[in-house]
Amino acid sequence: MIIPVDDVLDPRLAEFASLRDAQLRTRLESERGLFVAEGDKIIHRALEAGCRPSAFLLTQRWLRSLDDVIQGVEAPFYVGSEAMIEQVSGFHVHRGALATFHRPAPPEWESLLAHDRLVVAQGLVDHWNVGSLLRIAAALGWGGVVVSATCADPLYRRAIKASMGAALQLPWRRMDSDLADLQRLRDAGFRLVATTLADDAVALEDVPRDGKLALIVGNEGHGLPAQWQQFADVRATIPMAEGIDSLNVAAATAICAYVLRS
Repeated sequence: MIIPVDDVLDPRLAEFASLRDAQLRTRLESERGLFVAEGDKIIHRALEAGCRPSAFLLTQRWLRSLDDVIQGVEAPFYVGSEAMIEQVSGFHVHRGALATFHRPAPPEWESLLAHDRLVVAQGLVDHWNVGSLLRIAAALGWGGVVVSATCADPLYRRAIKASMGAALQLPWRRMDSDLADLQRLRDAGFRLVATTLADDAVALEDVPRDGKLALIVGNEGHGLPAQWQQFADVRATIPMAEGIDSLNVAAATAICAYVLRS
């Protein structure tokens, strides 16, 4: 149903308000069980992944690009001016279309543990890094991603954008209890490979690649907590040129995931 709107305070648009406020959106979206998709490509990928739409907000010129969606779903399509949408959302919507979707249920542990390669992210705070990590894991054929309780939301708008929709396609779930779930991975036959700058870490190329592997990466600033490093079966590092001690977590994950892929 196409519904023209022109009031930035229209209560029907509340799901799209203040999209740049990450703390507010993370709380509201979790409470309401929603996530926001930006742009027609991400909207289509969300639908292809089986996500159920709640509402759409777009300019007139994007109706044609989403005609197949309009014909196929029953959610309201609110149509307004670019200026009005920018006021509501708090930023210029370059891709001209926004949609809210109901969050899908996370995969069961059993289905994740059936894969032989998983990435585990501890405490990442940057949504762009979380999205990039999901895109990397999907591109290199890893089976899924597990994120700690403190990790940024993989379904936050910027994370989905950075993942190019992989956050909607690659299986991922949040940990129930960090160390207990690391043990869950080990009990399922995974070798836990922690990335670290510790002096006693082995070079990445020396990590055994047989069997099931869980690659564990840590927070952008502090890396992995000592308890996580001690829990791992292998502590590994990427050898660096003199004068450079580390890489961005997404870049490091890409290198590790490439070297350790099955």
